[in-house]
Amino acid sequence: MHTQGRPEWVTTRDGRGLYCQVLDGPTDSEPATVLFEGGDGATRSSFAAVQPLVARFARAIVYDRSGMGRSPADPVSRTMDRMTDDLLDVVAHFAPGPVILVGHSLGGPIVRLAASRRPDLVDGLVLIDPSDEAADLLFAPSFRRNFRIALRVGRILAYLGLFRYLFRWLLDAAPADDVREDMRREAFAPGVLTTQLRQGETFLAELKTWQADPPDLDGIPVTVISGGLSRASDGMPEKVRAEATRGPRRPCRRLPGQARHRGTFRPLRPGHRTGPRRARDRGSRRLGRERPLRRLALVRPGLRRPGRPRRRHRRGWRWSRAR
Repeated sequence: MHTQGRPEWVTTRDGRGLYCQVLDGPTDSEPATVLFEGGDGATRSSFAAVQPLVARFARAIVYDRSGMGRSPADPVSRTMDRMTDDLLDVVAHFAPGPVILVGHSLGGPIVRLAASRRPDLVDGLVLIDPSDEAADLLFAPSFRRNFRIALRVGRILAYLGLFRYLFRWLLDAAPADDVREDMRREAFAPGVLTTQLRQGETFLAELKTWQADPPDLDGIPVTVISGGLSRASDGMPEKVRAEATRGPRRPCRRLPGQARHRGTFRPLRPGHRTGPRRARDRGSRRLGRERPLRRLALVRPGLRRPGRPRRRHRRGWRWSRAR
């Protein structure tokens, strides 16, 4: 069986196919469903280190947006509304049952919009370094210009078969050979860069409108996890790091008093390895050690942070740092 589970195709409302992989989770109960929404140019393989861990206590599903991985390109557009409709089609396909949406980077706004539209289908959100309307850096003309130039250059390199060499470290970090092979075939194809350019045509303009009218997440638990601290000395200018970190904090400031679960913000040191680590829950059942990767480990409520005294904590998702 593939590391990321069995394949399954979802048909969208307009007849397109979206490729999914499913790890069904525990068989002795009806577990919750955790559905992952990837970043701007990310295929389903970007969650390969996290998905099997989540599958220990939930059904864990990854999928390729249109134009990414094995999902055919969308012939119409890649607006925020259209990407959100696709996500909701995937959620509806695997319903009924509680669903927790996990969004990374560009996937953050997509899961937020999906939850605001169908709060009856979503039980919680986890936002990992999400793109956020409070991050003014995203809307600077220089950022947009450099982003388009980088994608166009990357597409040329992809046609020449050279683009994957810029991200050799991603292949080296793949948790299994089958995931590595998927990434080698799919993650660095010219079509991925073309889709990123199409997404970028409207995404930032749509996100900017949220500064005045953000999606309503009232009553939906949200946890935000960021991969950087403003005081980090990792080569990124202090001003840029502070701006990139400030954006994800905004949903957490807005949530207390509105949701059942207080918004939480978890900063992680840039450059450190995140992933599975030995930990015990209250029943002292040990979670096995896996190869630590630059990925996020989502673990059940009740797990303590390794190396810190056990303490009672708020309901919701927790993260665990790898050595």
